[in-house]
Amino acid sequence: MAIQKFRKTVLFEYIQIIFGAALVGLAFNIFLLPSRLAAGGVSGISTILYELFQFNPAYVQWLINIPLLILGVLLVGKEFSMKTLVGTFFVPFVIWLTTDIKLAVENPLLSAIYGGIMLGVGLGIVYRANGSTGGTALIAQLVKKYTGLSSGFSQLLVDGLVVVTSAFVFNFELALYAMIAIYVTSKVIDFVQLQTSPTKLVLIITDKEEKVQAIIKNDINRGLTKIKTIGGYSNQEKTMILCVVEQSEAVYFKKLLQTQEPTSFVIFLNASEILGRGFSKAQFDEDNMK
Repeated sequence: MAIQKFRKTVLFEYIQIIFGAALVGLAFNIFLLPSRLAAGGVSGISTILYELFQFNPAYVQWLINIPLLILGVLLVGKEFSMKTLVGTFFVPFVIWLTTDIKLAVENPLLSAIYGGIMLGVGLGIVYRANGSTGGTALIAQLVKKYTGLSSGFSQLLVDGLVVVTSAFVFNFELALYAMIAIYVTSKVIDFVQLQTSPTKLVLIITDKEEKVQAIIKNDINRGLTKIKTIGGYSNQEKTMILCVVEQSEAVYFKKLLQTQEPTSFVIFLNASEILGRGFSKAQFDEDNMK
């Protein structure tokens, strides 16, 4: 319980932002910069300027982020801007701190994939804490705030212009690898933000609700919701039961239904985000004890 309370504190959010920003900085120095991948954002701009003029990427990112940070203060608010200030500082700081790191990967395809994954995890953690790493990541957050688009898709749109520019500075092959990195990053951001787990939403339409309910509670140990429905063909009243299970449980649950209640109509759907109490077994058991 103490850990759960701590995870809801502002301090934990700032710890997440610092950790996520560190991953972003490491992704830049280990994967993106050595392979000359301008994978969007201020980091992509700094990669291009480093190629053209040998400007220090950390200093470039600090300088570009200052006016964007002011924009964030005006449009988003003080709380967000303070968190953005932390993220904006730590990304270039980690880049500066790890300038001479010896773990560089120069294969552009591997860098695009691994760099995109690390970058996406870092940004996703920062976004979950309602923060930003500044730069075009801040612009992507503004797009999300005012349009309702996902953070990953917003980042994809904003970074397009940087990639087009990199195609002329480097070459079209490296620009393609940069696009791969951006695509991977956008997917990983959404994955981390939604805390996506391999879960299934199960819809069961049956006239034997008590039997199905017993299977769910006794064999799967999950909660459920029941909705009264009318069969379109038979015009008879049935019950639709909604239940969310993990991927591993879904296979077992399917076998139980096939053997114990084969007449029910069952639909398995992918569930990307589960909110509210009662999904985890620990939460379900705790609720039953009250």
